Amino acid sequence: MGSVYAYETKAGKKLYRIIYRRPDNTQTQERGFGRKRDALQRLAEVETTKAKGDYVDPADAKAKLEVLAIDWLKGRKSVMKPSSYRPLESAWETHVKKKWGARSVGSVRHSEVQAWVSELAETKSATTVLRVHGVLAAVLDIAVRDRRLNRNVARGVTLPRKKKKSRAYLTHQQVADLAADSAHPALVLFLAYTGLRWGEATGLRVKHLDAAKRRVSVEENAVLVNGHIEVGTPKTHENRQVPYPDFLDDGIAAASAVKHSEALVFGDGQTWMKLPNSERGWFAGAVNRRRAADPTFPRVTPHDLRHTAASLAISAGANVKAVQRMLGHASAAMTLDTYADLFDDDLDDVATALSEARSSAIVATALPRGES
Repeated sequence: MGSVYAYETKAGKKLYRIIYRRPDNTQTQERGFGRKRDALQRLAEVETTKAKGDYVDPADAKAKLEVLAIDWLKGRKSVMKPSSYRPLESAWETHVKKKWGARSVGSVRHSEVQAWVSELAETKSATTVLRVHGVLAAVLDIAVRDRRLNRNVARGVTLPRKKKKSRAYLTHQQVADLAADSAHPALVLFLAYTGLRWGEATGLRVKHLDAAKRRVSVEENAVLVNGHIEVGTPKTHENRQVPYPDFLDDGIAAASAVKHSEALVFGDGQTWMKLPNSERGWFAGAVNRRRAADPTFPRVTPHDLRHTAASLAISAGANVKAVQRMLGHASAAMTLDTYADLFDDDLDDVATALSEARSSAIVATALPRGES
């Protein structure tokens, strides 16, 4: 057990200190308690944490959050795609570092984190708040694993909920009209009928095409990060084969004509096409022209063509596993969660099938023997 001692400051103020042994049997002390009761309480806490194996040396808890964050970011950068890492880095630099960077990890309080999150939620989207909070919580997780903290005070705070955005799904005719009005009709049709992400489609090379089987091999992903194209593996890090319908033959053949095997299919063959500007790019221009002709035409982005591909495949009778493989989702559960609204008709089909099966069974049982 430790001990409590009184002492006087140079100004003559009476304070208390505790002296105790760490788990490694070295002696240490903590000073500055205004009341003997507070010193005794702290000493009891120390002995309890030592008995449970949860002891944290106060000196270790003085580490600055910014120091731990630098190491955490380095670790994330080494295993994440640039397009995924950049938002984390931005969240740290823009929000977390400004508020918590200079603080010692042991000084952060749960109530402070909750107040900060609530304040951010007043002006920032739920997505931003969740990402920013996640960065702080992840750094404090490191502090817990390093035995600088007993627990992570950023965990358990009330966070805003992300609202599901309604998706726009184009019909076959709307896809055809949009392609006809765009500067790159073959690319629009390709996105709408294969479900490839923008970076996967623009990273497609001639060698990735199999015209005989009407398959494309998705092996690269070209993503715009900080104004530069970063080329890496697909989002799930796994290659996949995606089929395309025969009416895309001519467009794909024209896009890849007279290009060597390493050339990019879409664009000039050498430079990856950048995602068009959401307001002034060629894709937005095509959407605006369609809306001028038909005000009911949905406001869509290139990524909405991926959702359209899922919609058209499901309406054509594709099952969830086929759609999962086409889109490159990690699991069928993810596909169902993402496009649950598109499978509503399947629920009606299940009810109808059960009703018909029951009626058939009851009728068969009720018929006299020998009748059919």
